[in-house]
Amino acid sequence: MNSIRLVETTLSMKQGMTFKEKLETARILDGVHVDVIETCEIGGVKANEILVKSVAQQTAYSIVSCPVTLMDEIECAYNSVKDAKKARLNVKLPVSVVQMEYLYKKKPAQMLEMIGQMVKNAATYVEDVEFTALDATRAEEAFLIKAIEAAVQSGAKTVTISDDAGEMLPDEFGAFIKSIYVGVPELHERNVGVKTGNALSMACACAFEAVRAGANQITVCAWGEQPGLEEMVSILNVRGEKCGAACNVDKTALKRAVSLIARFDRAMPKEALNGAEETVPAQPKRELDKNADISAVARAASLLGYDLSGEDLAKVYEAFQNLANKKPVDSRELDAIIASVALQVPPTYRLSSYVVNSGNIISATAHIVLDKLGETVQGLSAGDGPIDAAFMAIENVVGHHYELDDFEIQSVTSGREAMGEALVKLRDGGKLYSGRGISTDIIGASIRAYLNALNKIVYRETGV
Repeated sequence: MNSIRLVETTLSMKQGMTFKEKLETARILDGVHVDVIETCEIGGVKANEILVKSVAQQTAYSIVSCPVTLMDEIECAYNSVKDAKKARLNVKLPVSVVQMEYLYKKKPAQMLEMIGQMVKNAATYVEDVEFTALDATRAEEAFLIKAIEAAVQSGAKTVTISDDAGEMLPDEFGAFIKSIYVGVPELHERNVGVKTGNALSMACACAFEAVRAGANQITVCAWGEQPGLEEMVSILNVRGEKCGAACNVDKTALKRAVSLIARFDRAMPKEALNGAEETVPAQPKRELDKNADISAVARAASLLGYDLSGEDLAKVYEAFQNLANKKPVDSRELDAIIASVALQVPPTYRLSSYVVNSGNIISATAHIVLDKLGETVQGLSAGDGPIDAAFMAIENVVGHHYELDDFEIQSVTSGREAMGEALVKLRDGGKLYSGRGISTDIIGASIRAYLNALNKIVYRETGV
């Protein structure tokens, strides 16, 4: 089976995201196991340099790829990505006559020399160097072959063919990729990627034809003119087996990830959300009645981001039926059911006591004491608020940070002594774990919900 790498380019495009949202986007993409996260160019901008460094330091799974278009950018780009567990430099240069002369004021012979020199220089910093042939479908065939040969001979491990025009039909693009393999046989020993344009609304189809022709890397984006991340994963999932191709992205968590990224980008037009706008609300307003079968409940759980085992699904469906016989069940109630009955495990951590201090003139702090299988452990932390401080104190105890996917609080009874319910969703390794807590003290309910989800993660990881 040919493993198809997906290169996600959200961070390399101009968007209305804050610095924090860009970091969160990278963490989300890493969490669903996108193979490559392409960052913005450094371009002499200090903010870009800091962003790329921060992304590199927090990324655990994905390759962090920084584009370079000029020789003097290479060292700075390397310094920005060098702390990544898997770092890549992507030398991007045009190969069509128009772009070579218009953008770089260079003749073909000069551009060949520049390609070789830049790739060779980049290879002195990192082993993983990519060469992207910009505007490749409008290049002269003989020159394109020479450009790719120059990149490969200079140390490029990956060569990406960029169809910036986006005017080829799928069968034409597939034949185009095959002709490049014939012209440069060495590519059979390299990774070959494609970046397809969408002028004819066929970007995904062209990318899939490229895979059929031998390519093993596709440039995608959560939204926009390139193949959509979610759409491309779906195509590979449904049809990939026919041509021996598969991707590594966590399909269960992907829809949720795309909708979260869509929320961040305030500059994104609604029509470009690639279907994600329907899932932007934290809880999709869908209801299931008593006639819903177990498959419908499984699909609804999947839309919420859960990957339930057969045993857990059976428990969830039984609890669903008990409630559905009385009233339709919405997504919020299904979430609570999953948190209550799925993956119920012996608790590794139990709450012994907590003290939380907060006010309008002091920073919130939390001191949490837990019982871990008979041993007393404790953590102390400050936070942006009492609940944030409490969660961080728990993280200090366990020595690990988990992605807080969602957090909700609601009242379940009325009056001054009302019971509050908290629902916490933690994500670990791309998998979602939910916990539920109830107390007259909403902070206590939140702590119990967090521990409930945490115990499920610990049990799944260690069996303890």
